[in-house]
Amino acid sequence: MKTKTVARKRPSNKRGKDAPTTTGKGRPANDLPRPEWVLRLYVAGQTPKSLTAFSNLKKLCEEHLANRYAIEVVDLTKQPRLAQNDQIVALPTLVRKLPEPIKRVIGDLSNFERVMVGMDLKPIPDA
Repeated sequence: MKTKTVARKRPSNKRGKDAPTTTGKGRPANDLPRPEWVLRLYVAGQTPKSLTAFSNLKKLCEEHLANRYAIEVVDLTKQPRLAQNDQIVALPTLVRKLPEPIKRVIGDLSNFERVMVGMDLKPIPDA
């Protein structure tokens, strides 16, 4: 049986073709340096535990990784197949994609010391 490979076009930007992709601070994403830390938070909808985990993660990143991180939130109620890629067995789960090796922390991330140890996160030394 012959198979045919078809190149697929990426979905267009809902804001229009010419609208730049921006970060949360309103700056164009292509003007920013690549983040040193790439974190993915898996959640199940907008539950109190999911919202707490995101809030705690954001606070931790701002305190210890200012301007050096990117957070991706994956809602498994909308994209359940993505759980298999990172072997997610409980929610919420934080996955450190970069720097390697991949690390995981399960829970609402309220124990900052545990999260820092689990992510091999070291505070920025005072200058």
